Amino acid sequence: MPDITFHTQVPDRLAHACRVARKALRAQRHLAIVGPAEVLEQVDSMLWNMAPQDFVAHCRADSADPALLQASRIVLALPGQALACRDMLLNLCHDVPEGWAAFAQVVEVVSADDEHDKQRARQRWRCYRELGHEPVQHDLGQKTV
Repeated sequence: MPDITFHTQVPDRLAHACRVARKALRAQRHLAIVGPAEVLEQVDSMLWNMAPQDFVAHCRADSADPALLQASRIVLALPGQALACRDMLLNLCHDVPEGWAAFAQVVEVVSADDEHDKQRARQRWRCYRELGHEPVQHDLGQKTV
């Protein structure tokens, strides 16, 4: 049964996704980032343009190079794409992603300012609960710098 965590009150969802990817890579975790094509394009660009000390090597799930996929700890995937890794899933979709229950950990990222995103996150929270899981909330709005 996966651990499900909602990171809420996130000022910038995609920048936060990149930080989660960096942290997963440093912890030697395998992470699948699932989202719509336009979101993955932005995340892909952001990951390639991080500071040298924060560089997060990654690839796309539809890569034609099986060796690259096997070597990559961070994989960007469209909803429904097959993923070999089942360690950690970062969901940037509006809905609960297909195959989520096969992962050890699921991370949901919820915007601080986008009411539509918050409503969709509440729906995903309810869905997980209806399926017998108890998500945990990490409110990033309460952190002080």
